[in-house]
Amino acid sequence: MKKAIISAKGLCKSFAHNGGQVHILTGMDIDIYEADFTVIMGASGSGKSTTLYALSGMDRATGGQILYNGDDIVKMSEKKLSALRHGDFGFIFQQMHLVSNLSLYENITVPGYLNKSRSAADTEKAAKELMEKMGIAHIASHLPSQCSGGEQQRCAIARAVINEPKLLFADEPTGALNKKNTTEVLDLLTELNRKGQSILMVTHDARAACRATRLIYIEDGRVIGDLDLPPYEQSEEKSRETQIGAWLASMEW
Repeated sequence: MKKAIISAKGLCKSFAHNGGQVHILTGMDIDIYEADFTVIMGASGSGKSTTLYALSGMDRATGGQILYNGDDIVKMSEKKLSALRHGDFGFIFQQMHLVSNLSLYENITVPGYLNKSRSAADTEKAAKELMEKMGIAHIASHLPSQCSGGEQQRCAIARAVINEPKLLFADEPTGALNKKNTTEVLDLLTELNRKGQSILMVTHDARAACRATRLIYIEDGRVIGDLDLPPYEQSEEKSRETQIGAWLASMEW
């Protein structure tokens, strides 16, 4: 029996525009489960990224509730939300947002230093281990501008997991990468998930969606499709692509 790490009911998000209201999320119900690699897909403007930002507390929903550990994220104070984002949640974006004048190693360690529950020595040890795992230990002292897009994104992943988040949010993490770097980043995310990391990723790329253990399809701010999949195996990638392609076609993607 899967356990929900986040559960949203009646989730709404709207904003004022030209004297009226634009509704992005319209009463969405969605559960994200522990240890799943959940991927959200949908047409442009369907509310994919808005859903991710609302569930993570980066953008406050305008209605409904989002339960995490018994607390409603929608009603949390900014101070509590900030602590949640620094501790329990990790974030990866299409644009890496690395600090340009810090080395890769420094970019990774900064979030760890901000976590008051661990020592600086533990943070530094974890950062070195992560850089080894991500294949960027040899360029630890490089600035982001001296690295490829793939190397920067691997650094961003290490930064996102330095505090061992309960849930890793990823918004189009391979959107700006070439095919080789995309595969490397997806391999890293898949390996993290195999070791128990819960991941929620938004993507428009069906190839990236093949790594999911669960696919959610959104249309007009509501969930209209949900597909469970076995853990990804490279040897079964072609058949998986076919299955997902057929499912997406049934969603009129």
